[in-house]
Amino acid sequence: MPITLFIIIVTCLVSFVAFNNQKIFDDLIFFPPAIANQKQYYRFFTCGFIHANYMHLGFNMYALWIFGGAVEEQFLSAFGEKGKWLYLLMYISALFFCLLPTYSKNKENYHYQSLGASGAVSAVVFAYIFFDPLRRLGLVFLPQNMMIPGFVFGILYLVISSYMDKKGGGNINHSAHIFGALYGVSFLIVTGSFLSNYNLLQDFVQKIHSFISSL
Repeated sequence: MPITLFIIIVTCLVSFVAFNNQKIFDDLIFFPPAIANQKQYYRFFTCGFIHANYMHLGFNMYALWIFGGAVEEQFLSAFGEKGKWLYLLMYISALFFCLLPTYSKNKENYHYQSLGASGAVSAVVFAYIFFDPLRRLGLVFLPQNMMIPGFVFGILYLVISSYMDKKGGGNINHSAHIFGALYGVSFLIVTGSFLSNYNLLQDFVQKIHSFISSL
């Protein structure tokens, strides 16, 4: 079974159960004071498998399905058979690392909670961009001719997310999106340096340079 499909199935099952069981929902959600004071570190990971509602779940799993399969194949190409396990490791560890800034900021904030797979999904999306930075991307409701190269899309995504994070308000953890995205790229650069026969960073830079030179 593809790792992406496995993650989607597990996430959906856990989310469905949590939708109908408040205790499970409360036990799994990201709640910084419970981590800081009760050492419930598992919440860094379990919060990525529950969602606020069906729309939240559907959006994250749709994005994971669209990008995850291609990224999983790229991991296999870059790392061989161990690629699928490195892909899974990137996803699971992204759940943790994307929330570290949020945790640091809200250790004693008893009014703060967070949930959802968005940070880890951002890591997958940016891994997709890192592997193929010239692939055109855009929002689903925009026409094909308005799509832009992936690396430009990624820069705009980070700029807008950073602005929204500083602005504050709303229920979206933009910080997790930003750090999940950066973690996905960092994970590939580090693992690619040690475990791949390809220089992934050099390949990325060459593609960007080639694109800029052609303008």
